[in-house]
Amino acid sequence: MHVGLVMECDYREGRTQDEAFDEAFTVAQLADESGIDGVWLAERHFAAPRTPTDPGGAGIPSVSSVPLMMAGIVAARTERVRVGTGVSVLPLAHPIRLAEEAATVDNISKGRLDFGIGRSSFPRSYQGYGVPFEESRVRFAEALEIILKAWNNYRFSHHGRYYDMDDVVVTPRPYQQPHPPMRIAANSVDTFRIIGELGFPLVTGVRGQGLKQVADNLGLYRATAAENGHDVDDAYVRMPIYVGETMEQVRADTEESTMRAFRRTADTYIRTVEAEGANATEERRQRAEQLLNTTYDDLLVDRVAYGTPEQVAERLISIRDELNVTGFIMEPNVGGTVPAERVQNSIRLYAEEVGPAVRE
Repeated sequence: MHVGLVMECDYREGRTQDEAFDEAFTVAQLADESGIDGVWLAERHFAAPRTPTDPGGAGIPSVSSVPLMMAGIVAARTERVRVGTGVSVLPLAHPIRLAEEAATVDNISKGRLDFGIGRSSFPRSYQGYGVPFEESRVRFAEALEIILKAWNNYRFSHHGRYYDMDDVVVTPRPYQQPHPPMRIAANSVDTFRIIGELGFPLVTGVRGQGLKQVADNLGLYRATAAENGHDVDDAYVRMPIYVGETMEQVRADTEESTMRAFRRTADTYIRTVEAEGANATEERRQRAEQLLNTTYDDLLVDRVAYGTPEQVAERLISIRDELNVTGFIMEPNVGGTVPAERVQNSIRLYAEEVGPAVRE
């Protein structure tokens, strides 16, 4: 059972970039020392904070735009914790470069890299990179094919829709053989089906979908994998997790920040649906409507695990058993405004008191 956390690398409003990086590396060190199994570096683009002169900044700012670079630094500063990307967005980077960078981190960490990949479910980053969002699925598939060729062959060629290369050798070779463990992010019904067809482990979240939807989608993943002859049933759930001494303290710490995050998620779905027009899926429309009418108490029931160590452990064990998942990835500061010392206290309680119970 994997007990991990995602590092969004919060760029707090009113703080400097230096302070944002320092906070991120403090969290990584805490995870390494307290018994967390893995840290997962998020990929966030164009996520500058709002300022008086630039009120159009990101709702939840971050300094984590190059997760593999951050992963290399975290690997060099830690000793035992696994270091993952959560996730590398394949369509936004050249696959050869990603294969090289990931293999480099794998070597620096002496085989502690987990390569989480995805295509991102929202178009904003694609617009900034000048990549058509409607090409994301095809670009993802081709990039994944190239990365696997690069790691599974000493010398290879590729002639595809977006990339063309002859007789190339990628160095360094991965430390883990044949390559680092790979895990694909899934949030839409179609993606769960595709990952099942490919036979890969997956990671999914609950911000855009409640636990009932997660259960249904995991059933689809497992059924599709079996239909395609894959002996794989390996799913992590990424979700907001916050641990405090009392539920009253937890609510005081998290309510405003958490509602801020979910309102932003609802707004993002709405803007995506508007941008896609007639091409928008009914799944996106339903998620936007659900989130618009969600209260903090609703979230406590269906989309977060908040409470005392005993309460959070009981909730995660229940989810583990009902969904038959193999790991949890904690979102420790949903909304980005919980004070740093309280976030670190929550991570410590999660590692030292919740984690052992969930692994039993």
